[in-house]
Amino acid sequence: MTDNDRRTWTFLTSHARVLILISQNPDSRVRDLADMAGITERSTQRIIAELEEGGYLTHEKVGRRNRYMLSTSATLRHPREQAVEIGLLLDVFRDAGDDTTSRSLA
Repeated sequence: MTDNDRRTWTFLTSHARVLILISQNPDSRVRDLADMAGITERSTQRIIAELEEGGYLTHEKVGRRNRYMLSTSATLRHPREQAVEIGLLLDVFRDAGDDTTSRSLA
């Protein structure tokens, strides 16, 4: 299996990835979020609008920029996961940039 074969799919959707990035960088520009997520600015704008419409985040204007606020008590959308708050998902990725590369699952 080549590296390209392993990258044909991922566990996280673009929506999850953008949400996680916003949680880590609430003052980021759409351009920066798109670059970090590896998707287009247009897709990022659409995802942010859908997340806002779904009640997962809001934004306020701070000067010429947006500051995003997450509703961590909102739940995941799939019927089997509706009891799980997005805050739990975000907690998994909170320290993703730290030196802690391995975690105990116990």
